[in-house]
Amino acid sequence: MIEFHQVTKRYSAHGAASLSDVSLSISKGELIFLAGPSGAGKSTLLKMIAAIERPSAGSVLVSGHDIGKLKTSGLPYLRRNLGLILKQQRLLFDRDVLANVMLPLVVSGATRRDAEKRARAALDKVGLLDKAAAEPLSLSGGEQQRVAIARAIVNRPQIILADEPTANLGRANADKVLDALKAFHGVGVTCLISTHDEPVLANASRVIHLDQGRLVDTPGIQAEKEPA
Repeated sequence: MIEFHQVTKRYSAHGAASLSDVSLSISKGELIFLAGPSGAGKSTLLKMIAAIERPSAGSVLVSGHDIGKLKTSGLPYLRRNLGLILKQQRLLFDRDVLANVMLPLVVSGATRRDAEKRARAALDKVGLLDKAAAEPLSLSGGEQQRVAIARAIVNRPQIILADEPTANLGRANADKVLDALKAFHGVGVTCLISTHDEPVLANASRVIHLDQGRLVDTPGIQAEKEPA
């Protein structure tokens, strides 16, 4: 579903590479954790998959689409299959929780009735249906993050990209956020989650380690360097 072939990303001609010669392959339905210190390239890797960034060298393939060659007109079709959860939730504070979650459907042309039905179902999946009428600012940080997850999955994406979704959350809220993401993986959604959460990484079935833009050789990670 996702392949990186010798991918390098530089933001300036003479600057250090954010990613350097990265090759990896991710199959449909996998749950992958990205690990590494701040500045390791985790966010850049996720942004490449969403075509927010393009490779300076090499190729990124997502569901058969070459990100480097994808035209601007093709971006909406690619992103309909992606659920993006960024470090900042970017919830809209001028509308309630339900309206925030409905927004991607409204923008894509769904009827209000269908958008509301699906938004309520998404909120129910993250355990926040009772907060549908609440204002985002009245929610805790963990609840706001779960609203962001509901908004990301309301379009029923094939791939979820989560950039440090548990950052700055206490253990209880972090576990609820991760449980919500794992529930979607459980029904076949491919999930990539960047995190510094050591207990989570210790129990993960597959971890991609990055350091200064390069894949790091660690037990179980050597195979990541060779694309399928």
